[in-house]
Amino acid sequence: MEKNRLIHYWKSSGTIKDERILKAFKDVPRDLFLKDGFGKEAYTDHPLPIGKGQTISQPTTVMLMTEALELKKGQKVLEVGAGSGWQAAIISKIIWPKGKVITTEIIPELAEFAKENLKKAGIRNVEVLNYDGSQGYEKEAPFQRIIITAACPEIPKPLVEQLDDDGILIAPVGPKFFGQDMIKLIKTKSGITTKSLGSFVFVPLKGKHGY
Repeated sequence: MEKNRLIHYWKSSGTIKDERILKAFKDVPRDLFLKDGFGKEAYTDHPLPIGKGQTISQPTTVMLMTEALELKKGQKVLEVGAGSGWQAAIISKIIWPKGKVITTEIIPELAEFAKENLKKAGIRNVEVLNYDGSQGYEKEAPFQRIIITAACPEIPKPLVEQLDDDGILIAPVGPKFFGQDMIKLIKTKSGITTKSLGSFVFVPLKGKHGY
């Protein structure tokens, strides 16, 4: 089975070390988050179109970003760019039962798509908002973790401001079309540190602080 092959590859190569993430991947069917006709490609390791010029990221990228968040049970997580809802579903499994994911999606049709998919998957601790998440979501701030799933020209300042102390933010930062640097930002009372997790390619972030 393709799903098990991916899990075996991640474990044997040391790509993903956190067993909780591997379990979440096993428990959340990626095919429920795809457009009709793409089910057979659910466990190929590449992005797939979900409409409106957007994609569901490749499994390895989603797992790497999830692991970099260093999630803990009970945390409140903001995701900017719900897409099909799959990334939020993976996160939700790790922070369950008291944790919550608030995921924003600026494209109305995709916000509805994500809501439907999460409902089909039986995910109950994710709230999908049709909203410009590049501005953060002040109403629910602060967040212990923030993840941006689209290419940013720079990390939006409102998101850094809404990140809790000892919080982690993950975002692909760089040019609109030529690949980005995945940045892990850690905020503490004494300041902010960042490090690169490597090069990736994402669709551009929309909204006030996007492209």
